[in-house]
Amino acid sequence: MPNVKSRDVSHTVNNSHMITNRSKIKFTLTILFSILLLSTNVSGKAAAAKRVVIYGDSLSAAFGMDLEQGWATLLAESLAPNHTVINASISGDTSAAGLARLPLTLAEFKPDVLILELGANDGLRGLPIDSMKQNLENMIKLGQDSGAKVALVGISLPASYGPRYIDQFRKTYVDLAEQYNLPFIDFYREEFFLKPGYIQEDGLHPTAITQPLVRDIVIEFLNENSLLSDAE
Repeated sequence: MPNVKSRDVSHTVNNSHMITNRSKIKFTLTILFSILLLSTNVSGKAAAAKRVVIYGDSLSAAFGMDLEQGWATLLAESLAPNHTVINASISGDTSAAGLARLPLTLAEFKPDVLILELGANDGLRGLPIDSMKQNLENMIKLGQDSGAKVALVGISLPASYGPRYIDQFRKTYVDLAEQYNLPFIDFYREEFFLKPGYIQEDGLHPTAITQPLVRDIVIEFLNENSLLSDAE
């Protein structure tokens, strides 16, 4: 007569081994899936990393303060380590000077995003607006031909230059942005001039207090225009 009790015990042991093996397989698959998901995320972050070049004048070169206090440096700190920000701005640069050095800058840094902020010194010197517009247009084309997404920064001039010249000056940036379908941000903020301590004594350059606000405005602009993503 068969030993039923012994067979039941054997059957229970075998089931126990099967459950244990299934648990091990399930655990192993979970680990493998987690590793795959992690590596996918890492690859995704690496693929999305952007090189942003700020190409401007004293408004972007931290004029009148330590370089570390400027909005460009603050932007670099805020976007690190996911993105790289390079500040190629030079105080006093005109649009002609910027155009002359842009090919070398593009070749050296190979930006994914080019933030173009030039022309203020043309206006302050009373240089012909048509020449400034042509220089900016050539820089836009160079940036686009290099494969970079070009963003254009609009600026203004002191009231002493008169409404006619100022309006024509400011309109240049708007027209170029529309013509080349560029993301456009206006750096002229009336509220900065109305708040004590926000503008330096020269009446032109934002103070160190204002720099984090400019940084935040630029970050919002970059995100709204998908300049830090692969979206077209």
